[in-house]
Amino acid sequence: MPDNILLNIQKPARYIGQEWNIPRKDFAFSPIKFALCFPDLYEVGMSNLGLRILYGILNSMPEVSCERFFSPASDLEQALLAGGQEIFSLETARPFGEFDLAGFSLCHELNFTNALNILKLAGLPLLSSLRNHLHPLIIAGGPCVLNPEPMHEFFDLFVIGEAEEVICEIIDLYSRSKDGFRSNKISKEELLLKLSGIEGVYVPSLYEVAYDDKGLIKEFKPRVKGVTQRVKKRFIRELDSSYFPQQWLVPYIQLVHDR
Repeated sequence: MPDNILLNIQKPARYIGQEWNIPRKDFAFSPIKFALCFPDLYEVGMSNLGLRILYGILNSMPEVSCERFFSPASDLEQALLAGGQEIFSLETARPFGEFDLAGFSLCHELNFTNALNILKLAGLPLLSSLRNHLHPLIIAGGPCVLNPEPMHEFFDLFVIGEAEEVICEIIDLYSRSKDGFRSNKISKEELLLKLSGIEGVYVPSLYEVAYDDKGLIKEFKPRVKGVTQRVKKRFIRELDSSYFPQQWLVPYIQLVHDR
């Protein structure tokens, strides 16, 4: 970030990255680039254990470079808009659009508009139907996606349940399809259809949903042959062997929950 912006905002340490124990990965040479997004301020997001677990899992994969995005405070947001700049990652200040996949953690409903604001600051179309092979695939997970319908138009897919295992399966399938998808030889719907075969993955665009006069769902059915009628929630069966970060990131500012 330019120094003239850092000098004119509160808590610039929210945006500089470079914390103790941060992984050092070569973004340019990483086959898969993953944007891990928490739609709240840095000191809130870095208090979240789920974010730290997924960050560690993704960066432990040799082929993946995972970098973080948080909601900017209003002062930085205004500076970005005034300068015509896109929101950038903490690790290497990369624009959002340079990533292949982006995962948002939706912990409560107040995160919804923040997530959309990050997409807006990235210069991406908000609606999934308007994004194509030139854009990152946008994923949502977290407690709120047990009821994903309020955000179904904006995300390409949802991870229902615990993401530690699912995210690795998504990365594996995407890596095998990336060249075809990015060159537009594989359509976005074809890729999403493949991803919907992973247990715990819900792709809204592959379903038809009808609502009653009160806005409640009265009919829900697959639009495409081969798509499951019911999406099963994923959960970790063996907690003792599940991943937990050992190289704990140590921020330069106090977090909301200082662990």
